[in-house]
Amino acid sequence: MNSSRGEAERELVVAHKATAADGVIVLDLREPAGAPLPGWQAGAHIDLLLGPGLVRQYSLCGDPADAWTWRIAVLRDTSGRGGSRYVHDSLPEGCAVRARGPRNHFALEPAGRYLFIAGGIGITPILPMIAAAKAAGTPWTLAYGGRTRASMAFRGELRSRYGDRVVLQPQDERGLLDLDELLGEPSADTLVYCCGPEPLLAAVESRCARWPEGALHVERFAPRPAELEREPAGPAAAAEAFEVELARSGMLIRVSGDMSILRAVEAAGVQVLSSCTEGICGTCETAVLGGVPDHRDSLLTPAERAAGDTMMICVSRSATPRLVLDL
Repeated sequence: MNSSRGEAERELVVAHKATAADGVIVLDLREPAGAPLPGWQAGAHIDLLLGPGLVRQYSLCGDPADAWTWRIAVLRDTSGRGGSRYVHDSLPEGCAVRARGPRNHFALEPAGRYLFIAGGIGITPILPMIAAAKAAGTPWTLAYGGRTRASMAFRGELRSRYGDRVVLQPQDERGLLDLDELLGEPSADTLVYCCGPEPLLAAVESRCARWPEGALHVERFAPRPAELEREPAGPAAAAEAFEVELARSGMLIRVSGDMSILRAVEAAGVQVLSSCTEGICGTCETAVLGGVPDHRDSLLTPAERAAGDTMMICVSRSATPRLVLDL
């Protein structure tokens, strides 16, 4: 995982805005002066800084070879916190918007074969992955589910480009994706990449429990429910407070039981980039130099958690009386 410290904000312009499906719009973002944008690879996302306290993450779903355009697709979420409604209603073509990134915690790793599983707007990070797999000559299959055919963004593009490698599964026509068929037999040379709503991710994780370690890669739009419900780990985690030593700042701060490490660090005057404050975007990822983190994020892999050398300080806490962070 890569820390996001030092990422620059930039002002972009909405060069093109179009409807991709029912409730889904596509935005092409460019530099106002026509300068090239930072490069990215499949699986990357950017932050849109939409206003005070309104920062949202969106997967890049265009072509990484296009150095002048960042393309995102946004589903209107009427039950959300307002970010998607703002993008739909308040970002017309020609409008300026501030962005940060790109950042990638869902990178496509080399494999003998790929199985891509997408649900709804979860197709967005998968699109450039498919293109990368095709360019590399690696066999792949996409199983793409949605509520209705009309709600499934990029469905026409996918079928026209890739034919039968793409299985479209509108729920109202054909029911849910047959995960038992897709994932019933583990394959030693196959990596599974899945993005979509939590019920789909949980079902895929359950069926991949018998697959080789590291075979499954998922990206979430919301915190893993198990992390929200989990009890603190270790005796120190259940205590009222613990200490955090900031190695570069030379500070020792107290983190109370009702305050996150991120907020405690900010209250001490140390600025750290943050965005979702839910442990799903990776913006606040910080290197751990000492102590044992109590991971509460929905992003790190089991191996990364076990290594204990990085953590998301917006939600994670400490399993030891003191943590030493590279801040």
